Amino acid sequence: MVSLALWWNRADTGSGRPSPFRLLVANRLSAAGLVILVVVTVLALATPFLPLRDPDVTDLAQRLLRPGSEGNLLGTDHLGRDILSRLLWGTRISILVGLSATAIAALAGSLIGLVAGYAGGRTDSALMRGIDLVMAFPYILLALGIVAVLGPGLLNALYAIAIVNVPFFARNIRGITLGLSRREFVDAARLSGASHAAVLFGEVLPNVLPTIVVTMSTTVGWMILETAGLSFLGLGAQPPQADLGSMLGEGRKLLFTAPHVSVIPGLMIFVLVMSINLVGDGIRDVLDPRLKSGALAAPGAATAVRRDAVPDAPVPGSVLAVDGLRTEFRTGNRIYRAVGGVDLTLAPGERVGLVGESGSGKSVTALSLLRLVPSPPGTITGGRVTIDGADQLAASIEDLRRLRGGRVAYVFQDPQTTLHPLFTVGDQVMEAVRAHQPLSSREARGRATELLERVQIPSAASRFDAYPHELSGGMRQRVCIAMALANDPELIIADEPTTALDVTVQAQVLKLLRGLSEERGSAVLFITHDFGVVSELCDRVAVMYAGRIVEIGATPDVLATPAHPYTRKLIDCVPVLGQPERRLDAIEGLPPAVDRLPDGCAFAERCEYVEARCRIGDVALHPLSDGRAARCIKPLRGVS
Repeated sequence: MVSLALWWNRADTGSGRPSPFRLLVANRLSAAGLVILVVVTVLALATPFLPLRDPDVTDLAQRLLRPGSEGNLLGTDHLGRDILSRLLWGTRISILVGLSATAIAALAGSLIGLVAGYAGGRTDSALMRGIDLVMAFPYILLALGIVAVLGPGLLNALYAIAIVNVPFFARNIRGITLGLSRREFVDAARLSGASHAAVLFGEVLPNVLPTIVVTMSTTVGWMILETAGLSFLGLGAQPPQADLGSMLGEGRKLLFTAPHVSVIPGLMIFVLVMSINLVGDGIRDVLDPRLKSGALAAPGAATAVRRDAVPDAPVPGSVLAVDGLRTEFRTGNRIYRAVGGVDLTLAPGERVGLVGESGSGKSVTALSLLRLVPSPPGTITGGRVTIDGADQLAASIEDLRRLRGGRVAYVFQDPQTTLHPLFTVGDQVMEAVRAHQPLSSREARGRATELLERVQIPSAASRFDAYPHELSGGMRQRVCIAMALANDPELIIADEPTTALDVTVQAQVLKLLRGLSEERGSAVLFITHDFGVVSELCDRVAVMYAGRIVEIGATPDVLATPAHPYTRKLIDCVPVLGQPERRLDAIEGLPPAVDRLPDGCAFAERCEYVEARCRIGDVALHPLSDGRAARCIKPLRGVS
């Protein structure tokens, strides 16, 4: 108990994330299963030390006593043997056989899957054809056949159940290993001169191990059921040895005259298998990376909103108006304030750049506008997001569905992960069109082809049936832009869409976005960390730091005379063509952790102009004379 408490406290006070045990018991069904399984296991382990009758001693004078009889709590069977004693000893044997069969199947199947997935080629084909041969037989018939060859007995039943479950592990592990063996970290291990065994067991196995553990935890229950089935048929435990299946088989003839003889072991099988399966589901959830971060439930269709107050409605005329937007992530006992009160407006046809270091809150802000932040752990805790006159933080799921991809479109950073690998790019553009427009298949195909031509994809009609992997990165991003334009959106949110592209393709995509914005009058919120991109595309720029906008203004003014020290540092990091002697300054230090934001200005620790009053209170976004605003008590204009 002391060690468990230390483990619990270390998890909570160290990383701030829940311990594995806390994640497990957070699921009420898993917690209930764990309690039941612990009770049954403790009773089974303590059976040799309990004052019970010998489970094999018969007493015909005491046969078929009802539960509650004196000296026989659960009654006796047809030979006068104590059912409680036989139940506990039988449960002990069933658990041991289930665990042993699972371990054998997991060891053999996982080893086959690892070798087949890693080696590939003829080795893979030979091993998998052998597995296919085993799977060609119904597993229970195969188990019966193996026991028929080996002879009845509990040990032979164990071997039979383990063998028929080897393919289940082998196929699962082989599929995962096949993907991992092509990963860069495995190639790096090979290039370092490591042997195949070292790579397989040192690099691949640790990544496969969680899957093996989860599969084992969800298979033990079935192993117990299968073993009980063989014993029920008389092929498992042999008299006088008792396990749950043999007890059930012995009592089936007395089901109407003495139902307790079969009902009691049947209930124990149900309770044992159900509790193991519930715990297995909990272990699967604990090993899920997202759940380990503290999210104890699956994300919903929209970000949860919990606002104490709603800001006043904005002045009409804006495509987008954001007032005091706040988004938080709760992980364990910590709260990460990723967006700490953002105010932003976009007029029709206006292009605004959102700039900042990685982790400054740009992408979370953009996702929050359409309530796309996973919830849990994300929650919008304040503010108002007005699109087309309606507060989207109060919108229904159906209203959000009509908005997403309709009046508001989103272009993500990596088109390789955005596009579905199993569908052609044309079909995916058609899907974006038909999601919001009642068009026939022919009309949607024509519209999709027109969109592909509009984003300047060469030979659009012939590329219509191409798959994403058949296109270059620039072409894939053009397809994503075509999907965004499918329903003539009023607002396009582009989250670093040029980051993964080379300079030439980046320039082409920027030119395309600018032309489409001017042609169709769509407003663009462009998220980037590159001031060069901002100067090429955006009318205004907003600079974010630690979840808040620290400066906003017209792009030429901000680039020429930055008002906030952070903006100036960012600009100083950008090289200027034709000025090789220009010094590129790096920003010293790191941004503050958003779960421990300091008082006052969040940039104070890294600012060369910091004063004592910079660390006091909350620094507001002060308006400047030329329509700009800066979150600084001493703007830089006039500072040499």
